[in-house]
Amino acid sequence: GPNSLTGANQIQNTTSATAFLGYRPWDGTEIYVNPELMQGFGLDNTLGVAGFPNGEAQKSDFPIPRIDIARVFVRQTFGLGGEQETVEDGPNQLAGKQDISRITITAGRFAVIDIFDGNTYSHDPRADFLNWNMYCCGSYDLTMDKISYTWGAAVELNQKNWAIRGGYFLVPTVSNVNTFDTRIPEHGEYIGELELRYSLFSQPGKLRLMGWANIANMGSYADALAMPVTTPNYLDITQTRQVRTNYGFVVNFEQAITSNLGVFSRASWNPGLVEIIGWTDCDESLSFGTVLKGNAWGRPDDKIGVGGVVEGLSPIARAYFAAGGLGILIGDGQLNYRPEQILEAYYAYSLNKWAVLTFDYQLVVNPAYNADRGPVSIFSGRLHAWF
Repeated sequence: GPNSLTGANQIQNTTSATAFLGYRPWDGTEIYVNPELMQGFGLDNTLGVAGFPNGEAQKSDFPIPRIDIARVFVRQTFGLGGEQETVEDGPNQLAGKQDISRITITAGRFAVIDIFDGNTYSHDPRADFLNWNMYCCGSYDLTMDKISYTWGAAVELNQKNWAIRGGYFLVPTVSNVNTFDTRIPEHGEYIGELELRYSLFSQPGKLRLMGWANIANMGSYADALAMPVTTPNYLDITQTRQVRTNYGFVVNFEQAITSNLGVFSRASWNPGLVEIIGWTDCDESLSFGTVLKGNAWGRPDDKIGVGGVVEGLSPIARAYFAAGGLGILIGDGQLNYRPEQILEAYYAYSLNKWAVLTFDYQLVVNPAYNADRGPVSIFSGRLHAWF
């Protein structure tokens, strides 16, 4: 089908470079701008696998380098007094001290997962796992344009052992486009997250519980299937679009076993009744992985990661894709349904204090949930440098 992964060997590349510019005009207020250069695209134009193997491959193809303003936002922090902590200089983070007990408001253009669904061991495709549904959240329909950013605002109350955060973000006008629905607040993504911090056998851990709802112009799988087969472009889900609500939940866990070894897991679910508005075709997922630092073999800045994810579709979504329907990333024309299963392993080799070379392997079983396709082996190399 038109969204299938090809059966032929292929090589693709992506390149990105981001400048993280920050300014603090007065205490508590920070302004950030991120000019970003992007080039390249994913395997088969970023189609054919629900858990796509390259987190830097978004849904817009850039054969030649293109510069965008990825992020532009304001962060306002209100300290509530008491114990303080030191903030190190870093990407979109200015050095200084801040109250542990605080309220932080962020507004502007950025990625929702800049604030939500964080995880120490798997959250950044430039540094750890490459696969979309390993570094992020599976069936959470992350609102975004084709290069993963949106406009919105979030507020967080932070305490020493917990934090609670909520946000509102614009959704695309329809599935997988670069224009946003500005009917505020009737349409948009509403999201909330509770983060609990604890120690287990003297090692730190975190549990995040996230819920979300998208109110947007979306098509229905059931309505598309109910169309007469004589309808032009039968199963054209775009003809069923109207204002609908999709929602779901994510449980996100991380735990240090030792100072050098940690584990993580995410479980996510949505009812799978409507087309995806921003992320990928997935209605349920479960991931698990582990990361080991290289102290044991005398390379403390190296790390090894191994993880896997299993993903599935709702019954009505299976029927839609089996009848020839298309989604954001998948659509084989017919479907011998099986859960998509992905194994990823990487070794990150530290070249020096500012550059890491990573070797990555992924095995995709039942790509696009189709037992008639695959398995597929994907080999990747990644060079990441920062200054």
